[in-house]
Amino acid sequence: MPTYNKYYQTSLSLYGLSKQTFPQAEYEVILVDDASSDNTPNIFKEADVPFKFKYIGMKQNKGRSSVRNIGINHAEGNLLIFLDGEMLAPPAFIENHYKHHVHESNLVVTGAMHYEGVYTFIMPDYNEDQVAHLKELVSRDPEYRRLYENYEQTQQHSNVPCPLVTKEDINTNRFQRVSFPNRYFLNSGLKHFGERLEGFTLPYIAFLSGNVSVRKANLKKSGLFDETFVGYGAEDWELGYRLYKNGVQFVLDPSTVAYHQEHGISKRKVKEQWGNHYRFVKKHPNIDVLILSLEWKELPFMHMHQTLVEYKELKKRFPDEYNELTHAFRVMLFRIIEYLNNGQPVTKLYELPPGSEERIKIHQQLETLRPLGFDYLASSFEQIYYL
Repeated sequence: MPTYNKYYQTSLSLYGLSKQTFPQAEYEVILVDDASSDNTPNIFKEADVPFKFKYIGMKQNKGRSSVRNIGINHAEGNLLIFLDGEMLAPPAFIENHYKHHVHESNLVVTGAMHYEGVYTFIMPDYNEDQVAHLKELVSRDPEYRRLYENYEQTQQHSNVPCPLVTKEDINTNRFQRVSFPNRYFLNSGLKHFGERLEGFTLPYIAFLSGNVSVRKANLKKSGLFDETFVGYGAEDWELGYRLYKNGVQFVLDPSTVAYHQEHGISKRKVKEQWGNHYRFVKKHPNIDVLILSLEWKELPFMHMHQTLVEYKELKKRFPDEYNELTHAFRVMLFRIIEYLNNGQPVTKLYELPPGSEERIKIHQQLETLRPLGFDYLASSFEQIYYL
């Protein structure tokens, strides 16, 4: 579990892990503190937990990839579960991850696609949307509503988080009244492929390190997290891509879901995300990575999948044709991320002089895609070519 300045949430996360149905003598929790400046270093003294607990404190901030690698290298077990420090795990969480790996040694199991959020504290740095959302949720429960109204009257201008969910609420599952589902990935098309993502061309996006398990041997084979990825985003997909290329099977299991304790959102997050995505496409400039650039256009993952299927089919059926169009498509996908990383407007991704031979060929090739049945590829190409 990596953590950084999430003392309040991490304390509750450790409590949730102490209530697991899995035998307590058979798992350890490794908390890697990335040089927090809050009270997190005292967790080791305060934690009253029944499992083996290792607290590793960094003197300097290392970044997400580095601290996860430190956790991997300190792990005694053969099966690793990556869980963010603010994730609240239900009692059967470890057991449900473990059961998949008992008879198969080549799996990635994720509960992150069935994401659940929960407001365990009223945080002073919530944005307007989070405040409105929280107000809606507390209206479901008189006690939570009373706590929130009291906060508004007495602590609204305080910089200290106000407790909303108690340990007893975790024991009784009452905390679920201030929880909510977020099915972004599933609603973007993944649910059509079943638990094992059969036939899905981008399974590596299921490797979301907030809640995922994999055997240590698979990591040793594929390599650990790339430590050139610092800040938020893409470091887990990049490792997932390497695991995918090494033949690891991805499994989605809603019974391995955990609850993300909501907190303020850093304004640096978006910039960091595009920066790391740029590192990803530079490291793996392959079409099955570049295709994720279409997420910027808010196209669902099913659309990206179908586009990739058609791209590969086009290359297979017409290996010596459509070279100008497919080259332009790859270049434009790369430039989307490059421009976002540089803070440039995402427009004019592939400019060619009017009447140039290449421009004419691209337009001729584009006109034939739909009659041949390549509708998704034609649509995706047009949406970025005419920006």
